[in-house]
Amino acid sequence: MTDKEMPDAEQLGQIFAVLSEHVPKLLDSVTKVLYGAQEGTKFGESVAAFYKALNDAGMSKDQAFELTKEYMSNLSLGGMLKNIVGGASKKDE
Repeated sequence: MTDKEMPDAEQLGQIFAVLSEHVPKLLDSVTKVLYGAQEGTKFGESVAAFYKALNDAGMSKDQAFELTKEYMSNLSLGGMLKNIVGGASKKDE
């Protein structure tokens, strides 16, 4: 099937069967990573270590703070989705 061909009903059924099996597991895993207490602690430690490393490297507190905000947004679910969608749309260009 080329990019411009539409899948037939049987192919769509197979696609949806795979999606219905794997997407819920993926969403459960993502939710646990984002909202679990242990994972939240690890995320906070990671962000703090990143900020500290920037300060230790000689960056000003303002520079370190701005880069840490970017780091945090890239690790968030919204940031990840934005990067994925943005990468996909750039690929289509």
